[in-house]
Amino acid sequence: MKALIVVDVQNDFCPGGALAVTDGDKVVDPINELSKQFEADGLPIIFTRDWHPVNHLSFKENGGVWPPHCIAGTPGAAFHTNLYFPSVAFLVSKATEPDMEAYSAFQGTGLASWLRQIDVDELVITGLATDYCVKNTVIDAVKLGFKVTVALNAIRAVNVNPTDGETAINEMKSLGVQIV
Repeated sequence: MKALIVVDVQNDFCPGGALAVTDGDKVVDPINELSKQFEADGLPIIFTRDWHPVNHLSFKENGGVWPPHCIAGTPGAAFHTNLYFPSVAFLVSKATEPDMEAYSAFQGTGLASWLRQIDVDELVITGLATDYCVKNTVIDAVKLGFKVTVALNAIRAVNVNPTDGETAINEMKSLGVQIV
């Protein structure tokens, strides 16, 4: 069975957010279409979110590389206003421990076990950001034995370095991931 994973389409990763991805909001419409299609087909849909404590190790003031972002319970951690969240969607919070980074939806969440329990073997992965949380989720999914497709029109990169997004896409392709 196939499932959709929507990675971190949160306000802080969209234009105007604390760690804005250029055109991050442009993923919303294609993701909404996919969500509605998966919902109509009765297939599982998973939304992930960064859900950081205020003292998370990834924040610059705590020795990390990022500005404070997606702090649990804040408007920045909320999903983009126009993102369609089906009532049947499964919510996964990650990076919830102050001293543990979690770019992947599979890090410390139990997601892989749950997907296996419901006989999912194929994933369509979308969201933000291509070069961090999407890439790491894809890599872990492949390592865990899932067949993975990435929807190119439904991802965007942070691009700390200008080619990071392109490099991430090429890395995913080299693992046998289908980019559509």
